[in-house]
Formats: sequence, structure tokens, C-alpha cells
Amino acid sequence: MIINAEGIATILLYILLFPTLFQEAFIEFAWAAGDPVVLMSFKRLFLLLPVFAVVLGCWVTIPALLTVLFRHNRKEYVNSLFLTWWDLGRAIVSFWGGIIQFFFNLSIALLELIKLTLAGLWYSLHSLLLMPFKMVGRASSKVVQSNIPWIAVFLTLFWVLIETTIFTYVTTPLVVDTLSNITGDQLSIAFVRIPLFTFLFFIVMGSYAVLSTLVDSVHQKNIGQIMSIAVIEIIVLSVEVVFLYREFVDALIPWFAMYATDFTISMTGILIFSAFMWFGIRSLSWFLFASYGTPTIMAVIQGNGLELAKKSKATDQSRPRDAKNDRDFSIGLIESIKKDAEWVQEKGDLLLASFMLPPLQIIAAAVNFCTLLTNGSHLFSLPFKDLKDIRQSRVRMESPAKNNGGMSKGPVKIMHDH
Repeated sequence: MIINAEGIATILLYILLFPTLFQEAFIEFAWAAGDPVVLMSFKRLFLLLPVFAVVLGCWVTIPALLTVLFRHNRKEYVNSLFLTWWDLGRAIVSFWGGIIQFFFNLSIALLELIKLTLAGLWYSLHSLLLMPFKMVGRASSKVVQSNIPWIAVFLTLFWVLIETTIFTYVTTPLVVDTLSNITGDQLSIAFVRIPLFTFLFFIVMGSYAVLSTLVDSVHQKNIGQIMSIAVIEIIVLSVEVVFLYREFVDALIPWFAMYATDFTISMTGILIFSAFMWFGIRSLSWFLFASYGTPTIMAVIQGNGLELAKKSKATDQSRPRDAKNDRDFSIGLIESIKKDAEWVQEKGDLLLASFMLPPLQIIAAAVNFCTLLTNGSHLFSLPFKDLKDIRQSRVRMESPAKNNGGMSKGPVKIMHDH
């Protein structure tokens, strides 16, 4: 069979241009324009970049094989060409595995991030819920360990408020009637109660102040001061019994009459009963808390300052322990934040590496085809192991002109400066 020159030329063209026989079909298959969206996405993700790399490798291999006839290191060059195809195949397989690894790492990172977020929210919610109890506990410990009788002060003020509130409601009708008779106008109860409450508050507080001064005079054995304060205390007793406790007893008389037959009581009996009530209430409140709270309140009002006794060793040791606990808690929180930041950075580098390295392997393999054709060597050393091979390395190629007057006799050296 005789083959003419035109047939030989056609065969040579097919050999030299063999990628045209399949590249269009490969690209159309990888692009998958007419496929469903899911299948199209998978084909473009897994096949498009490898197809372009293979097509480029085929086109570059043609002139690379033609230049074998003119190269001195033919054996090494052909070996480098086969090695380049091997690197490309390995890069494609690594690309497919890298995509799966990336989504796996992304899923793990998202799960850990969700767990970290939930743990942070739970920790914040736990701290927020326990914060009032911690504040109350610290305040209580400070109050209990303090040399100032804060509990007695609070109880004294609280009792004065209760007593003032009771006497305000009891004496309001009497005050309204008295002021209405004086002014000639009917006054409202709400208008009278606020100033009456303020007035009675200072009256009750002054009663405890007089009693505290009397006790101090007795302790100092100052007879003249005892007599003068005793007279003042009798006047205070008379005023409170006549205007406050008498009204309180009058309010209780209907209750007594309801459960007793032929119940009658004279004014003298009311005053005596009121005096006993005043004495009982003052005695109970004074010995329970007012004897400790009233001097402190008077010292604050008079501006004399509070005399603090010498602190006990237990108190001195508890406060540094509390400060140490707070400091340890702060240091632990900072260390936890640092660890979380390091974890986020580590996972970010891992995700970035698993996202960038697989496609860059294929691109580097394709670039190696071009550099093998032009310089007879590979530009990149594959495979890339981590991001440091990309971000922290500078690739330098020795000029072929330095070797034998411009002729390259071997693979160009690759130097990495770290």
C-alpha cells in the first residue's frame, strides 16, 4: 500500500495536534453545561481543573518531545518529562482527596466551633446567673467580717421605717382633722402622709439617739448629764406615748371590745398601756440591734468618723485569699481566651492549607511542564506539604547562561530561601 505525501502530512498533523481529538469533548464533559445543577457542580469542582492541566500537559509535551533531538541531556530530560506527568497525576489524585479532606476538616471545625460557642454561652450564662449570688456572698462576707456593725445599722433603719410606717397610718386621720380644723379646708390623706412620714421618721430616729446618749452617760458615770438626758428622755416618752402609742392603742380598743364583754378602759389606762408598749418595744429593739446600730448612725451623722477595731488574723487572711481567687480566676480566663485564639488560628491554617494546597498542586504541576520545556527543569518541588512551601519560600532559578556559555546541560537547580 503506497502512502502519498499528503497522507503522511495528515498523520504527522494528527500526531502533532493529537490534543484536538479529545480536548473539546473533555472540556465540555467537565463543564457540564447541560447537566443538573448538582452534577454540574461536582463535575466542575472535581474535573475542570484537572482536565485543563492534562490538556496543557499534552500541548506542552509535543514540543518537549520534539526538542529532545536537540538536547544534550536527552535521557535526563525524558526522565524529567515522565516525572512531570507523574507529578501531575499525583497532584490530581491529591486534589480529589484534598477536596474531601477540606470538607471533612471544615465539618470538624464547624462542630468544634459550635461546641466552643455553646460552651462560651453556657459559661457566660452561668457566670451571669451566679453573679448576683457571688456579689451577695462577697457583700455578706464583708459585712460579717467587718468591724462596723452594718447588720445592726440596717436592722435599726429597717425597724425605724416599719415603726414610722405604722404610726403614719395610725395618726394620719388625727393630723388630717387637726390641720383641716386649723385651715378650714379639707386636706387629702395622700397630701398629708408624705410630710408626716418624714417627720415621724426623724422623731423615731431621735428617740433612739436620746436613748443611746443616755446609755453613754451612764457608762461614763456623768451624773449631771444623766439627769439632763433622763429629763429629755421622759419628755420624749411622753410625746411618743401621747401622740403615737396612744393612737396605736386606740386603734386596738375595738379589737379588744370585740372579744371581751363590757370592756372599758379609761384614759389613764390607755396611757399606762401605751407607756408599757413603748418601753417593751424600745427594750427589745435596743438590746437586739439598736444599741449597736444607733451609735454608728450618730457617728456618721455627726461626722465624727467610725473607729475601727484592730482586725483579726482571720479577716486579714480571708481578704488576700479572696483577692488571690479573683486573680486566679482572671488569669484562668485570660489563658482560656489565649488557648481559644490559638485553636482558632491553628484550625484556620489547617483549613486554609487544605483549601489552597490541592488546586495549587495541579497548577504547579502544569507550570512545571512549561518550565521543563523552556529551561529543562522543574520550577516547583512537588508535592507541597504545607503553606510554608508557598508563603515562606522564594524560588530562584539559575540562569542557563551561566552553565557552559549559555547551554543547559542538566536540570536547573532549585534553591529555597527560608
